[in-house]
Amino acid sequence: MDALFLARLQFALITVYHFFFVPLTLGLSILVALMETFYVRTGQDIYKRMTKFWGKLFLINFAIGVVTGIVQEFQFGMNWSEYSRFVGDVFGAPLAIEALVTFFLESTFIGIWVFGWDKLSKGMHAAAIWLVAIGANLSALWILIANSWMQQPVGYIVEGGRAVMVDFFAVIFNPNIWYQYPHVFLSGLVTVGFFVMGISAYQMTRKREMELFKKSFQLAAIMAAFGIVGVGLNGHSQAQHVAEVQPMKMAATEALWETEDPASFSLFTIGSLDGSEEIFSLRLPRLLSLLSYNSLEGEVRGMNELQAEFEAKHGPGDYTPPAFITYWSFRIMTGAGMLMVLLAFYGLFLVTADLFEDRTKALKLFIWAMLLPYIANSAGWLLTEVGRFPWVVYDLVTLSQGVSNMVSASMVWMSLLGYTLIYSFLIVVTIYLMRKEVQAGPAPSSKAPPPSDETPSLVGAQD
Repeated sequence: MDALFLARLQFALITVYHFFFVPLTLGLSILVALMETFYVRTGQDIYKRMTKFWGKLFLINFAIGVVTGIVQEFQFGMNWSEYSRFVGDVFGAPLAIEALVTFFLESTFIGIWVFGWDKLSKGMHAAAIWLVAIGANLSALWILIANSWMQQPVGYIVEGGRAVMVDFFAVIFNPNIWYQYPHVFLSGLVTVGFFVMGISAYQMTRKREMELFKKSFQLAAIMAAFGIVGVGLNGHSQAQHVAEVQPMKMAATEALWETEDPASFSLFTIGSLDGSEEIFSLRLPRLLSLLSYNSLEGEVRGMNELQAEFEAKHGPGDYTPPAFITYWSFRIMTGAGMLMVLLAFYGLFLVTADLFEDRTKALKLFIWAMLLPYIANSAGWLLTEVGRFPWVVYDLVTLSQGVSNMVSASMVWMSLLGYTLIYSFLIVVTIYLMRKEVQAGPAPSSKAPPPSDETPSLVGAQD
């Protein structure tokens, strides 16, 4: 295995691992802020206990997410120095804003929130967690602006062998970001919805703090249902945008080797080993045209035609993404999404009918369902990034042009093994800490119980 393959493998592993924590941070920050807002508005102690319980899990997830995210930026200079040299003038701007403004905002106010419970007024303390939530979601926005430029480069010229930004507003208002960011934001709502429903279901099957976890489950079910519907609608629009600006990714997602008009949607496809032709497939006529253009008529170009077009433009080479990965990543993502649609609305049914006491076995489904958003999120990122192959910046810089020239395969092997060991340790620590907090449960109520009528009075007691 050469340095290029290992560098790609390392970046893929670290990115997918880091993205385990990102959607939960985005969604859980909002849910915790909502819980504390309910506490401020109602004064009910149960919402304060909910805020503190879920807030502890948020802090664990946030801390590990920050640690794993920092490593990604080092890779740009180490394994992808030629890429960094070419795109640094453009790519560096949104990343700098993210680090200096939004990350500073969330990291500052998360400290204020943690240590300010007894020092700030209720309203000011709630404002601190809202600023954390805003900062976290703005951080994601700026990072995705940078990623969108890799997917659809705009607002630049090539000068002196480097990409130079000529229109900052074109970069930050990249058409791709209007599809990519809502998808990630809504995925965060889905992730936290199933995370909280799963833990709440676990506690309720053990008859622990039933009122508190019923309320938690209710809020999470609403968030999950809203998020999964939004993800589906946004995903449809995003697919149409991909069909327009990255037709090769769309073709690879459907294992479509030859151009079709109208285009059929693949239910199951087997291709040749070299990935150049279809051997067997089950397809639904015209459905791909409908998904791509909202019309039963419409041409979707195949990988073989697009490969010939790229060769004519850029010279000989392999411009076809690994169809096996893109094809099955999409189906894993959508399959997990469909299951989450059913479970989210089933969760709402349990809430409205108040069937928690009677459906203990059903609640156990939500414990296992906590895995579904993580599966869908990981598969979605694989589709997004692998589908851009062989480009590190679409139609501009290839992976082989972006990899570092001075880093050998043995060097990447060493760092890859090191990161794998460290990240394996971190995931064990994360699961241990999360499990410990879940087992401990919410802190006891801070309000003293009312005195009982049977309590004997010591006033006037005689010896």
